Amino acid sequence: MRLARLLPLFVSAALIVPALALAADQYVPLQQRMSPAEFKAAGLDKLSADELKNLDDWLSGHGKVITKVVDSSGKPVFYPESGKRTVVTARLKGSFDGFGENRQYTLDNGQVWKQAGSGSYVCPHAENPGVTIKPMMMGNWLMYVEGCGESISVKRVH
Repeated sequence: MRLARLLPLFVSAALIVPALALAADQYVPLQQRMSPAEFKAAGLDKLSADELKNLDDWLSGHGKVITKVVDSSGKPVFYPESGKRTVVTARLKGSFDGFGENRQYTLDNGQVWKQAGSGSYVCPHAENPGVTIKPMMMGNWLMYVEGCGESISVKRVH
């Protein structure tokens, strides 16, 4: 009896979910994807209606393109979701005595990484030790420092 009452709900869900997926894959015109200020800053307000339609048609035919180079807060996106992440090997600049919450680590290649998790670990003192930063699952990174038996989760800030 209970199943008979829920059957219409299950059938409705089975019909709605594919429709939502199809709608999510449909192209959204630039004027709807951008704020008026972004649209004007990109110079798109200077296009005629036909030129704008041609641009929208071209964009809609070229699949999903990651155009984001900054996140919603304006911070740089160093590794797009679709790009291959590789191991970073470099040397830390300066002295190293261990890890600590919110510490930043500057590498000799110019990159700056910040400890993402909490916790502090004391390690043997080292000057400019070698460092390896490995990509992990779910977009995370793990930092290993030469001579230290601990590793920490980090995120790139520069």
